[in-house]
Amino acid sequence: MCPHPLPARRRPAAVAPGFTLIELMIVLAIVGILAMVAYPSYMESVKRGQRSSARTSLMEAQQFMERFYAANSRYTTDELGTVSPTLPARLLAVPAEAPRYNLSVVATLNGYTLTATPTGTDICGDLTLTHTGVKGRSASEPTVAECWR
Repeated sequence: MCPHPLPARRRPAAVAPGFTLIELMIVLAIVGILAMVAYPSYMESVKRGQRSSARTSLMEAQQFMERFYAANSRYTTDELGTVSPTLPARLLAVPAEAPRYNLSVVATLNGYTLTATPTGTDICGDLTLTHTGVKGRSASEPTVAECWR
C-alpha cells in the first residue's frame, strides 16, 4: 500500500446554463428596433378604427336628421331656420365609454352639416357630412377618400 493515495481526478467545472450579458443586450436591441418599427403602424391602425366609429356615427346622425326632416319638413326646430336640433345623446360622443370624437350639427331650413371633431389629434382633422351626402375633412392631407375609407 502506498502511503500517499493518488489524487482524485479533477472534473472540469460544469458550465452554468444561461445567457451572457452580451447575448441579452443583443436580444434587447433587436426587440427595441422591432418595437420602433411596429408601434407607429399599430397606433395608426388604432386611429383608423376610431375614425371608423366616427364615420358610422355620422351616418347614424344623418339618418336621424332625415327622419327629423320627414316629420317636420325642415332641418331646424324653428320656422326661421336658426336653431339646429339636438342629436341623440348616444351620438354626441363616440364611443360613449371613452369619447374620441364629439359630434355636432349645424342646420338650416333646407340643409345641414354634421361634424365629428376628434378629442385628440388625428391626421384627418374634423370629419364632415352634409345633407347631400358630401363627405369631407378639415385637414389638407390625406385625401377625403383616405379619411373616409
